[in-house]
Amino acid sequence: MHPAEQSPLGKTTSYNGIYTPSLLYPIPRQPIWHGLGLDPENLPFHGVDVWNSYEVSWLTPSGKPEVAAVEFIFPVTASGRIVESKSFKLYLNSLNQTVFSDRSDVLRTLESDLSVTAQAPVMVRLLNMGRLQQEGIARLPGECLDDLDIAVDVYEYTPSLLQRVSGGGWARETLHSHLLKSNCPVTGQPDWGSVMISYAGPAIDKAGLLRYLVSFRQHADFHEQCVERIFLDLQRLLGDGCELTVYARYLRRGGLDINPWRSTKAGVPDNMRLARQ
Repeated sequence: MHPAEQSPLGKTTSYNGIYTPSLLYPIPRQPIWHGLGLDPENLPFHGVDVWNSYEVSWLTPSGKPEVAAVEFIFPVTASGRIVESKSFKLYLNSLNQTVFSDRSDVLRTLESDLSVTAQAPVMVRLLNMGRLQQEGIARLPGECLDDLDIAVDVYEYTPSLLQRVSGGGWARETLHSHLLKSNCPVTGQPDWGSVMISYAGPAIDKAGLLRYLVSFRQHADFHEQCVERIFLDLQRLLGDGCELTVYARYLRRGGLDINPWRSTKAGVPDNMRLARQ
């Protein structure tokens, strides 16, 4: 049974407009890492999950609604947990008819509830509509693989498609693709995304890399696990001492997008909103 089977995901639910933090459903990261062969106490990557919500609203003391876009940064920690996405949406909707004294009150509430659920300190940023417009639309850096003229006939996750360039030596480059698609492991709904790969190590065959990314097309996994699989497969290909960052920007569903970042270097990525987001 998938850890999310007992969550609200894929089930008929009613929307409660009154603040209800108990709606948040946590999923431990450790069992999924064990499935990937990882030791939670000795992870081969640093990471955060950047979530953005565009459907957040609440009431002021005068009863007037306010709206905001909200950025959430979840750290990846050994004891941490993922917040199941539908429960997150239900929780955010429970703010709709709830009175908060001011924006700081909303911010404190979100940070507290999510940090308790995730068992790690979650950073939250509220953006009003003016600030959201100023953020603008970004482009992924580096070379886009999608214009490569290749034949593809594998749509099931196949790590063996990854190859080094024969006699290609060493490379430092950033590559990206907008052809990433996977499926929710509970509902089967498609998850669409763009992925950036930045590395320094033995040169990677670009056609094989694109075929590999396309091979996720029928794969069932959460966003975070897809990115961790990509990171681990590339790290094995590149070998010890490589530099590697994998950053996926997924399209939103229900006003919420999830953007996992895994890297050999510690830090937090730019929250770059892409055209499809």
